Amino acid sequence: MTRANTRPRNEAATAGAPPLFAGLPGDIAISFEFFPPKSEAMQAQLWQTLETLAPLGPEFVSVTYGAGGTTRERTHATVARIAQETAIPAAAHLTCVEASRADVDAVARAYWEAGVRHVVALRGDMPAGPGTPFAPHPDGYANAAELVAGLKAIAPFEISVAAYPECHPDSADEAADIANLAAKVGAGASRALTQFFFEPDAFFRFRDAAAAAGIDVPLVPGIMPVTNYANIQRMAAMCGTAVPAWLGKLFEGLDDHPGSRQLVAATVAAEMCRRLYAGGVRDFHFYTLNRAELSYAICHLLGVRPKGTGQ
Repeated sequence: MTRANTRPRNEAATAGAPPLFAGLPGDIAISFEFFPPKSEAMQAQLWQTLETLAPLGPEFVSVTYGAGGTTRERTHATVARIAQETAIPAAAHLTCVEASRADVDAVARAYWEAGVRHVVALRGDMPAGPGTPFAPHPDGYANAAELVAGLKAIAPFEISVAAYPECHPDSADEAADIANLAAKVGAGASRALTQFFFEPDAFFRFRDAAAAAGIDVPLVPGIMPVTNYANIQRMAAMCGTAVPAWLGKLFEGLDDHPGSRQLVAATVAAEMCRRLYAGGVRDFHFYTLNRAELSYAICHLLGVRPKGTGQ
């Protein structure tokens, strides 16, 4: 083939095609999740992360909540500080684990008094760890649907709940899992934040099943950038998330190359978000692990820029 024949063919093949990495218009809503810090150094890191991500204009940021008094106190203190010292809406996680209704209700009222208007209501997992059957407190809420109803009886909270594209490990099957989500929505939830996943088709199948069941609240995909492959495998095993073989291959040989891991992680997550965007998704919830770099980079690739910069 001559050079004269080659050039027109290449030009024809690319005529009118968008740039390979054309930016998205930025017409998405984002939110970020943090966990409560355990030390002053971790608290400083969390606040620095929040300050880095705040200019992106998140719809809200949430703070996780675990079983045990000290974790709950750290969550309350962190959420209250965000609510009082920033303009970012703060959402507090709240669970049913090892607490009476009276105790849970008291926490909810304290959130409301601190200016928190958004709660992420979860059943929660037992402190003994994965595989331990959930056992409600004798005087507590039996499940997340009951918790949602209880919160609505206390104050007009905005309530988000959890959803599981690949089915919660405790659910008998997909139908039971969808029915549980429907019960939470019926009790007053206005949004569902999903467990992290790595295949967009898993989310799309779940979205279709939820729609078929009459669930019409926003289903927001949870995005977990992979900073440590071994940790992701452990976390995925706990929550029933499938980790595709191709993901492991991408991180082979990068144990001693943290910078390269960051680049791969951002690229993988951004590509998945672009595929979700192409499927109509316009809301994304990022599990930050209290670090800003990856979430910021992914949002940038999705066309999100600091508000008011004009960039």
